Amino acid sequence: MEHGPERHALTRRGLVATGLGAAAAVSAGPALAQGTAAPAAAPANAPAGSPTKPGTLNTAPVSQAGLSPRLTLHAIDNFHGTPGAGMVCDLAMHDGTGYRPIRTVTTAPNGRTAEPLLVDEAFKAGRYELVLHLEAYFANLGVKLPTPNFLGLVPIRFRIRDASQRHHLPVLFTPWGYSYYRGS
Repeated sequence: MEHGPERHALTRRGLVATGLGAAAAVSAGPALAQGTAAPAAAPANAPAGSPTKPGTLNTAPVSQAGLSPRLTLHAIDNFHGTPGAGMVCDLAMHDGTGYRPIRTVTTAPNGRTAEPLLVDEAFKAGRYELVLHLEAYFANLGVKLPTPNFLGLVPIRFRIRDASQRHHLPVLFTPWGYSYYRGS
């Protein structure tokens, strides 16, 4: 049976165009991989994490079991579908009058920081702010966006009530939006 040009291919774009969205893409499974979607990974000869093509996550996360209480971060670039490697983040703690800078970190190729944001005696209950440098992150990757971009510096404010627990902060972002939650 022949289908006209209005038939949508079994791709994420085609499913969204027909109103089926992500649920249909998930249920399509391997069939989606045979569609005409844009390539998900850089060519084999491209260096991982290069400025024009973000690298893919090629190692599993390390278990946090048995580690002391700490605050960790995982930046996830939903625009490229990769870890948010090379993003600068500023962490500050509220001191009663304002936010006092604690440290600046840059995420590793896996989208996490090399060390926890806070651990041991530095990990305390309180109000915190993590500022993500999204505009600079996407500019470093060569993404063509309006100037200034919709999101530049993104402040994420959160509270640690119990410093005897591990706190993990996964942050998912694009040039136009972000979400975060408390993981463990």
